[in-house]
Amino acid sequence: MEFAIAIPQTYPDRNRLRSFLRRAEELPFVAVWSLEQVIGSVPVLESLTTLTYAAALTERLRLGVAVLLIAQRNPIDLAKSLSSLDVLSNGRLVVGVGLGQSTAFYPAYGLSPEGRVTRFRENLEIMKRLWTEARVTLDGRFSSLNAIPMEPKPLQKPHPPIWFGGRAPTALRRATELGDGYIGAGSTPLETFLEDIQQLPPHFPKAKRLYLALGDNLARLREWFQAVYGKAELADQVAVWGSPEHIAEQIARLRRAGVNYVLLNPVFDEEAQMERLCHEVIARMP
Repeated sequence: MEFAIAIPQTYPDRNRLRSFLRRAEELPFVAVWSLEQVIGSVPVLESLTTLTYAAALTERLRLGVAVLLIAQRNPIDLAKSLSSLDVLSNGRLVVGVGLGQSTAFYPAYGLSPEGRVTRFRENLEIMKRLWTEARVTLDGRFSSLNAIPMEPKPLQKPHPPIWFGGRAPTALRRATELGDGYIGAGSTPLETFLEDIQQLPPHFPKAKRLYLALGDNLARLREWFQAVYGKAELADQVAVWGSPEHIAEQIARLRRAGVNYVLLNPVFDEEAQMERLCHEVIARMP
């Protein structure tokens, strides 16, 4: 099992972020991940800008984002940004994509919810083709490309790995059809995630973001969930907290279910929690 750590994007502080990333590079993590939240009242750093900053401060760690709502983005601009990031990071990028549950903000983007699955598929096709073809021609429902070039191509060939989020049966089918892996959201309860992944092939790569806290910190978890999700009670439903032994056992449940990648996501005292997770939880995993 491999372990990654979430970048502290909420209530950001540049010095705290720099210290966290430099220390993460020294610890036994395989990657750091950002999350996507553009619209909201809580200060959250933009996902790809954050990963670019992380790329400049690290050399070894892979850089993931979970998940980009690509139906709400311009696929040409997004393909260019991701390709540039893959080049600047020397081929360390992992791209998480998802459809998203809500269409509430579509009008703010000048979009209609109608046909959003088609838009999602079309945008993903455009991105993959821009990464792999010299010139792209496509007469789609939402975009029309006529011999469009895009350089530089990603350093990773044929392109950075693409991991899918979402938990509807159709989303899980898209993951295996179009993606290289599946990552469960931090807001999905562990029991629900374990049921969902039974729909995936046994050897298909599976990951889970875990919101967690070492110690008796449920009150602080509830405070964070209230601020970010508007639901304090969500902490009780999805977060893992308590003793190192308890947290290690929950991770062991994931491994027994065939999950081979865990994204640890402390939401306060992030660097101190990261240290403790390494020394008190990961170290005790057999």
